[in-house]
Amino acid sequence: MYSIEFVNPLVLTSMTPLIGTTILLFIEESNEFRCRWVALWFSCLTFFFSLFLWLQFDANTPFFQFVSTFVWFPSLNFYYIIGTDGISLFFILLTTFLIIVCILISWSSVKHNIKDYLICFLLLEFFLIQVFSVLDILLFYIYFESVLIPMFLIIGIWGSRQRKIRAAYQFFLYTLIGSLLMLLGILIIYFQVGSTDFHILWYSRFSEVKQLVLWLAFFASFAIKIPMIPFHIWLPEAHAEAPTAGSVILAGILLKMGGYGFLRFSLPMFPWASIYFSPLIFTLSVIAVIYASLTTLRQVDLKKIIAYSSVSHMGFVTIGIFSLNLQGLEGGIFLMLSHGLVSSALFFCVGILYDRYKTRIIKYYTGLVQVMPLYGIFFLFFTFANIGFPGTSSFIGEILVLLGVFQINTTLTFFSSLGMILGAAYSIWLFNRISFGSIKLNYLLIYQDISRREFFILIPIAVLVLWMGVYPSSFLGDIHSSLYNLLEFIF
Repeated sequence: MYSIEFVNPLVLTSMTPLIGTTILLFIEESNEFRCRWVALWFSCLTFFFSLFLWLQFDANTPFFQFVSTFVWFPSLNFYYIIGTDGISLFFILLTTFLIIVCILISWSSVKHNIKDYLICFLLLEFFLIQVFSVLDILLFYIYFESVLIPMFLIIGIWGSRQRKIRAAYQFFLYTLIGSLLMLLGILIIYFQVGSTDFHILWYSRFSEVKQLVLWLAFFASFAIKIPMIPFHIWLPEAHAEAPTAGSVILAGILLKMGGYGFLRFSLPMFPWASIYFSPLIFTLSVIAVIYASLTTLRQVDLKKIIAYSSVSHMGFVTIGIFSLNLQGLEGGIFLMLSHGLVSSALFFCVGILYDRYKTRIIKYYTGLVQVMPLYGIFFLFFTFANIGFPGTSSFIGEILVLLGVFQINTTLTFFSSLGMILGAAYSIWLFNRISFGSIKLNYLLIYQDISRREFFILIPIAVLVLWMGVYPSSFLGDIHSSLYNLLEFIF
């Protein structure tokens, strides 16, 4: 009845966080030390297994690898199939890496309900890995929505300010309502094709009218998740109220689910509709790049500044994806991976300040480079990475996106490139306001540079950002074949 390989590294990567969650359930709530170490070891073990996916990955084949199948509902033709290709591989790696970062960030900052908090993150890791590995559209929807539950709890229970309940409900309702339209689209597809298996759906053909309707149904869900303007309202509020680790995983992984959905579903299943609606995507994306960058300059909350910069960067991503050529698609994926690292590091830098001084209002921080030199170095590095400075990962992603867009529309390229200029403006303005000037001793009396734990969290992220910026072919080589295969489905 089933065919599943337990030595398959994808199966091990998928199941390890679930095993860790089960063990945590049997540990006493009062034993916080053991809870933290169990969660950390299982997250590290998951990351270790996910590295084998990369080491054993065959970059020369566009097909899914590490595939395992389990019969779910044979009478309805539903199969639980997992596998990975070049598009999903690095999203799984990014997920397993950032969960370790989140647990280490929360090591001393979370003071209550530690066990429940860690269970939420391990469950979140399991759901996210399934999102990027299941090869069935209905299962994708189930896990796509399941991610909302632990994230809702993380924001609502362990959030840092008074409006955390409102932010949690706003995040939950926005994303849930959009995804209901996707569920209706999945039902339409199932009743026409008789299956929800990716492999079958990719070779199925829908009429032009049906493609338009289905594309819009999926767009409603993915656009809210990215988020695209005008569906972005929930994001700054959720970031402002979430704990530091919540902001890291939200910016690092959850925003990428929308871009991944466009790549996995909208482009190969509805190619005609994707081409038809590409002007709409370009218009909304350019507005996002310019509007979000200008709005960033008006913010006074450090987290909201980085949240709006995320909206701008994800506008770049959607422009690259819907340029529908190899350079644009590679740039979109590369920029998503880069943004997952850089924005996570910036949110952590803000969290370091909030843990010490209990405020994120920018006017209270000046001259920090004089008393927190190590912090200043890291914050400068990730600020320049956020700009897309040559030698960092964002530079490669933005250049590839612009190269892809230039092949289809030079005017669009010009307006897209304004985002790089405005990004430099708000990023340098932010660093200047925090790092230079005279210290305001009437607000903050005691200063403390980053701790050893914080240093060893930031160093691997910085190394990865430099690695991706200096030697991008080590990542693009594994992505190339799958994207080339995707373009064949479209054209």
